[in-house]
Amino acid sequence: MTAQPQITIVGLGTGDENQLTLGVWRKLEAVGNRGGALYLRTKEHPMVALLDHHHIRYESFDHIYEANAGFDEVYETIASELIAQSQQTTAGEIVYAVPGHPMVAERTVQLLRERCSREGVLLTMMGGESFLDQAFMRLGFDPIEGFQLLDATSLSRYSLNPRLHTLIGQVYDTFTASDVKLTLMELYPDDYMVTVGHALGVAGEERVREVPLYELDRIEGFGNLSLVWVPRTEREDVHSRTFSRLHEIVEILRSPEGCPWDREQTHKSLRRNLIEEAYEVLETIDEDDPDHLREELGDLLLQVMLHAQIEADEGSFTVFDVIAELNEKLIRRHPHVFGTLDAENAEEALGNWQQIKAEEKRKKGIDPAQQSVLSGVPNDLPGLLKAYKLQKKAAEVGFDWKTLEEVLPIVESELEEVKEAIREYTRTEQQEELGDLLFAVVNLARFLKVEPEEAMADANRKFRTRFGYIESQLRLKGKTFDQTDLQEMEDLWQEAKKVLKK
Repeated sequence: MTAQPQITIVGLGTGDENQLTLGVWRKLEAVGNRGGALYLRTKEHPMVALLDHHHIRYESFDHIYEANAGFDEVYETIASELIAQSQQTTAGEIVYAVPGHPMVAERTVQLLRERCSREGVLLTMMGGESFLDQAFMRLGFDPIEGFQLLDATSLSRYSLNPRLHTLIGQVYDTFTASDVKLTLMELYPDDYMVTVGHALGVAGEERVREVPLYELDRIEGFGNLSLVWVPRTEREDVHSRTFSRLHEIVEILRSPEGCPWDREQTHKSLRRNLIEEAYEVLETIDEDDPDHLREELGDLLLQVMLHAQIEADEGSFTVFDVIAELNEKLIRRHPHVFGTLDAENAEEALGNWQQIKAEEKRKKGIDPAQQSVLSGVPNDLPGLLKAYKLQKKAAEVGFDWKTLEEVLPIVESELEEVKEAIREYTRTEQQEELGDLLFAVVNLARFLKVEPEEAMADANRKFRTRFGYIESQLRLKGKTFDQTDLQEMEDLWQEAKKVLKK
């Protein structure tokens, strides 16, 4: 009867032979005495000297690191080779020794756990001291305060939480340290103090140094036993850069101990604020002022947070439900990014979006064929923008002029009707005809591929600038508007057109 292939994984600890467990040492000795196979993920570890001293034979996988460009390929290759060797060997079990503890920061171990049962290989493990044990002792923090372990080779801004002690392992070299620094700087100030530890717990090799974050990659000696500790903090300048802090502040403002004004607000009372903040964002975009835009986007985001918190207070949903629904929608409506569909240009991408949107309505029991073509245009849009969107909707089903030359006479005709209404009709008819003229002008804008709201914003900005020129020139002359007349203002207006154009 053929024995079942077996792999035993042992942890070599952090590098101090006094901390190597007795059970692991006996296993290492036994595999040598029985003639079994001992494999090391890497011989770049302090405990290898002990194996050499006791003449325990081994093979390492360091050559695989040299033959592959990425760590993923390295780890997959090691796992495959170990499984293959276990199925072929006649010398008994295979022992695979890894630095530290097998279940801490060891991707090859996870791969073996996933694959061995499928391959008919018995997998067992024996723990060893992990670098975490030494980190807690040498760096002096208690993980019960809140702690996370992250991988330097895949560190992301989204993983960082300043309320937790953060240990970053796998800081193999200066290049990796530089990547870690840049990622941390997205949340932490440049002068935030971090601690670098090399070979913690290894006599004669341990080095611990505290440095400001901006100096992290200027330290020498990064290697397989290096890590970075980012202490937890309650500093407001750090927490203020997190979404969780924003949510916490809004929650406090709406709480019984919060602000009386914020507590009293409802969706209806905040309605105008939302509209005004949106327009202020648009104004900063027109101004091309990034600093002002940053501020106004914050004010607009506050409105979203307040509306979500009102519903959270009622038990309906939270802002995290809002985020989840948005994330799901973005992924669902971008199959050319997150799925298998193709979109070579913006027009194809929009087509995918509209098709998926229609399918979503059908799933909700809404038949697009039974809806008005003009549905989906909000009633509270500004007039010019609403007219623009209504016309675009109608144009999608062919209700539209064919050429620009057909539109111009319509504008001229509507202008004549306004003149006639001024001469012969009441204010009600005049308003109606003026509305028709504006609607026709929006049609003209659409054929010119000009956003009417943007054109109107440009005109308003131009008027404001030119009128400001009139005001400044009157002040230079020591005059007020009461001391001038229309002709002088008109002259200054024409002057402003020439001066400001230059």
